[in-house]
Amino acid sequence: MLTTVASAIRAVSTERDEFALRHNALTHPYTLESNVLLERQAARESNARSYPRRIPLALKRAHGIYVEDVEGRVFIDCLAGAGTLALGHNHPVVIEAIQQVLKDGLPLHTLDLTTPIKDRFIQDLFDVLPPEFARDAKVQFCGPTGADAVEAALKLVKTATGRGTMLAFHGAYHGMTQGALHLMGSLGPKRPLNSILQGVQFLPYPYDYRCPFGLGGEAGIQAGLRYIETVLNDPEGGVPQPAGMIFEAIQGEGGVIPAPDTWVRGIRKLTTQANVPLIVDEVQSGFGRTGKMFAFEHAGITPDAVALSKAIGGSLPLSVIVYRGELDQWGPGAHAGTFRGNQMAMAAGSATIRFIRAESLHEHAGKVGQRLVNGLKQLQGDFPQIGDVRGRGLMIGVEIIAPEDNQDKAAQPSAAPALASAIQAECLRRGLIIELGGRYGSVVRFLPPLIITERQIDHVLEIFTAALQVASRPQ
Repeated sequence: MLTTVASAIRAVSTERDEFALRHNALTHPYTLESNVLLERQAARESNARSYPRRIPLALKRAHGIYVEDVEGRVFIDCLAGAGTLALGHNHPVVIEAIQQVLKDGLPLHTLDLTTPIKDRFIQDLFDVLPPEFARDAKVQFCGPTGADAVEAALKLVKTATGRGTMLAFHGAYHGMTQGALHLMGSLGPKRPLNSILQGVQFLPYPYDYRCPFGLGGEAGIQAGLRYIETVLNDPEGGVPQPAGMIFEAIQGEGGVIPAPDTWVRGIRKLTTQANVPLIVDEVQSGFGRTGKMFAFEHAGITPDAVALSKAIGGSLPLSVIVYRGELDQWGPGAHAGTFRGNQMAMAAGSATIRFIRAESLHEHAGKVGQRLVNGLKQLQGDFPQIGDVRGRGLMIGVEIIAPEDNQDKAAQPSAAPALASAIQAECLRRGLIIELGGRYGSVVRFLPPLIITERQIDHVLEIFTAALQVASRPQ
């Protein structure tokens, strides 16, 4: 397993020291302290910047699961570009692929003109898609973000069906462009735009820990499906037949909420019966992240369209939609983007896809992810502040609650965003980068590279435990 990973990745007890020592002898191009760079960033960059507010680091170099800041501090990166870095930072096969493109003098920018690299990338992509989906599928290269793939999917199904309304879900996240924002469950980013609900009907997502029907378990799943069936079929329900439905098989930014397989299969059945195209957003969950190559495979369904980005470019910007050939009814130029021909990203993406397959990293992610979940659930017994531990593969969330506010067993647990932020800060002080998400930002998220080892998982647990102990102490 992982035989070609660089030799610096060995035992947890020595990895971080080895990483730092390996670069200390080099001439550092940066001599400024972190606070100087961060102050300049705050002065010059937009108020919309986000990550530096919670993770105030000025990074200098990276390798594998580790990053180093300009002051020489080394951190385990369990954010990994919000899931973009499937193979971690600067993986040898990715670097080799990029260098080969440069060495061969290949065009770096080709719009949607074809090249041998693009042809190989398409073949590699279709080889990892379920055969029944790939058999007659088409691919559209989009602008270099997942949000643009979602925009393309919206245009695709609206063109094919001649309808305008979309169905989306509470807690959804599909990007920050205007069209994608309409599909977002979170109200915060949409309020300033004054066009919150245009053309979108929101539906309940099966969030077992906070079941919208107050039922949970199988009863909650069936109640949700029955409600959606009514929305799709009630002639007096006020919802016109939609152009499509979009959902995440495991919500990421919404709090790492996996949809039960029975619910996903139920959704596929209902949309098929109602002749509503089903779009699955795999921007964050795709390419081995959840223990299978794609998250929808857990339920064994065949979607009508899939939005892909992040890991697909091997750490470089790239996005596509893959969809049933029957939907290919839009005309030339119906969706375009100047940078949809990123040849380096396609080369890096092919290398990443092939390495994931060769090393069975999707299976590895399922195994080590379960190890992390098991460790977190053990902590749950000692820390009542951990309300729920959930996820699939290496897409894991820990919901932080305020146990003192939850004496009423009939009430939903109170979120504890301040405590979650404190845990994140304590993790960072100890050399672990994690992110927050979910309702009120109270879910701690783990998205490490798929190459992470069992020993490294144990190290992550050690740091998280120490941070939880400190952050949970009464102030």
